[in-house]
Amino acid sequence: MSKPVVLQMGAYPEWDEVPLNADYDLRRYFEAADKDAFLAECGAHVRAIATRGELGASRKVIEACPNLGLISVYGVGFDAVDLQACRERGIRVTNTPDVLTGDVADLGVAMMLAVARGIVGAEAWVRGGHWAAKGNYPLQRRIWGKKAGILGLGRIGFEIAQRLRGFGMDIAYSDVAAKDYAADLTFIADPVELARHSEFLFVALAASAQTLHIVNREVIEALGPEGVLVNVSRASNIDEQALIAALQDGRLGAAALDVFDNEPRIDPRFLDLPNVLLQPHQASGTIETRKAMGELVRNNLAAHFAGQPLLTPVI
Repeated sequence: MSKPVVLQMGAYPEWDEVPLNADYDLRRYFEAADKDAFLAECGAHVRAIATRGELGASRKVIEACPNLGLISVYGVGFDAVDLQACRERGIRVTNTPDVLTGDVADLGVAMMLAVARGIVGAEAWVRGGHWAAKGNYPLQRRIWGKKAGILGLGRIGFEIAQRLRGFGMDIAYSDVAAKDYAADLTFIADPVELARHSEFLFVALAASAQTLHIVNREVIEALGPEGVLVNVSRASNIDEQALIAALQDGRLGAAALDVFDNEPRIDPRFLDLPNVLLQPHQASGTIETRKAMGELVRNNLAAHFAGQPLLTPVI
C-alpha cells in the first residue's frame, strides 16, 4: 500500500524526520527551487501538510492541494496558517500546545533576569579582563518585589505568572476578560494601563488580526524609560518600528526579544542597541520539548489518517 503524501513546509530534527519518512511520502516544499512548479507537480497528491508555527501554510499553498485534509503545526502558534481558507475547504488544523508551555515561560523569566541584572554584559566584562583592570561591573536593577504585567494570560502567560510569584512580584495581567483561575492577580483590561502599572511587561498573547501591533507606541511609552518589555509570543504583537524608535531615544528602558519581523534577517538597527537582549526564536528550544512537539505532530497525522479524533485540534 502506498504511503500518504505529506507536504513538509520546513525541516525538522532528525528524530522527527526518520519516523515521518518511514510512515509518509514526504514532499519537501522547503527544498524546492521552483515552488510553484513543485506544487503543480505534487499538489493533487498531498493529503496533509506538516509545517512549523512560523512557516504555516498560505492560501496559495492550500488551494494548490485539492485533496488536503489536515495541517499539522509544529508549534503552538498557528497565525501563519490561513484558517479562513481551511474553513472554506473543511481542512482540519492542529498545533502542539502545552508541551512547550513551561520552556517558553522559563525563557521569558530568564530574559527578564538577564536584562535587569546585566548578565550578558557582566559576563563579557569578566571575559574581557575589565573586572581586573577597571573594577566591578556597574550596578544593575533588582527583580524581587517589582511590578510585572502579563499581556495575555493563556497557558504560557499563566506559567510566567507562576514563576514570577517566586520573586514576590506584584503581578497584573490583561486579557479579553478576567480569568477565574487568576483570582489573586490584578486584572487590568486596557493594555496601556497595564503597561503604565508595570515595570516589566511580558507579551504572551496568541497572534491574530485583533492583536496585530497591540503593543503600540502608546503602550511602549506607558511602560516608560525605566520599563522592560519581554516578548516570547509573536513579533506581530509589537509595532517593531515604534519599539526600535523608543529604544533608540530612551522612551523605553530595555527590551528582551525572542521573535522579530522578517526573522532571521532582523532589522539591523537592533544590533546597535545596547538596551535590547536578542534571542533566536528559541523559547521552546529544549531537546525535551522539541521531541514532545514532534511526537504530537506525528500523532495528529496518525490520528487523521486512521480516522480517529485529533489530539489537539485548532479547527
